[in-house]
Amino acid sequence: MSDRDDDKVRLDKWLWAARFYKTRSLAKEAIEGGKVHCRGERCKPGKEPRVGDEYVIRAGFDERTVVVRALSVVRRGAPEAQLLYEETADSIARREEAAALRKAGALGVQTEGRPNKKQRRQILGLRD
Repeated sequence: MSDRDDDKVRLDKWLWAARFYKTRSLAKEAIEGGKVHCRGERCKPGKEPRVGDEYVIRAGFDERTVVVRALSVVRRGAPEAQLLYEETADSIARREEAAALRKAGALGVQTEGRPNKKQRRQILGLRD
């Protein structure tokens, strides 16, 4: 991308540059906490990602599977940061499905609130 792009980049710096985390320390904590996996195994913050590596990144409700397309140590705008990785189609489908389920669960049964005196009498009448 520029003269500041290197062949050797720490994983926590790359995740920060790709805008998965707001700060490098948050990226480091996520890696150490087991939220980032490479080839099914936990990673270390100092691991050097390579082009073509596949990472599973969990953040909040979402789990993304991304493939590294470019390396950078410089944090740029979101459109440029998206060029550093490519999310797999399967990952996108799973995230959309999970979001739809969360939205459907949030809609749930909506009540009008606490029953008034007349409604309570009707409820008690149903029990008898």
